[in-house]
Amino acid sequence: MSKLDDKVALYTKSLSEKCGVTADQDLLRAVTKAMGPSIYNADGEIVAASDKAEVKTLKENFVMKKLGISDEAEVDAAYDRVIEIIGKSNPRKYRAVLAYLLVTDLGKESLFS
Repeated sequence: MSKLDDKVALYTKSLSEKCGVTADQDLLRAVTKAMGPSIYNADGEIVAASDKAEVKTLKENFVMKKLGISDEAEVDAAYDRVIEIIGKSNPRKYRAVLAYLLVTDLGKESLFS
């Protein structure tokens, strides 16, 4: 297995066990690839949901720029819904899992096909 395969397997397990979500493997792989090298860095792989600057960067760079959502209220609402799915108390909020859930929540799957 490649490193990417290992990460996709980890995120699939997290989505299933922590979020109760059965992932579309092709979409998860594409979203994971879109995260770039950050997923291979222990610190970069996890989103610190309590760090306002990090959350702002995720919203601006991923949701607004990559997914093309310009309505801040819509972005905030989607982020809040996804955090509820992942679990506020879950300390392992994987960046790729969060991104995958944002993509599906906002109906932007076609951007990754």
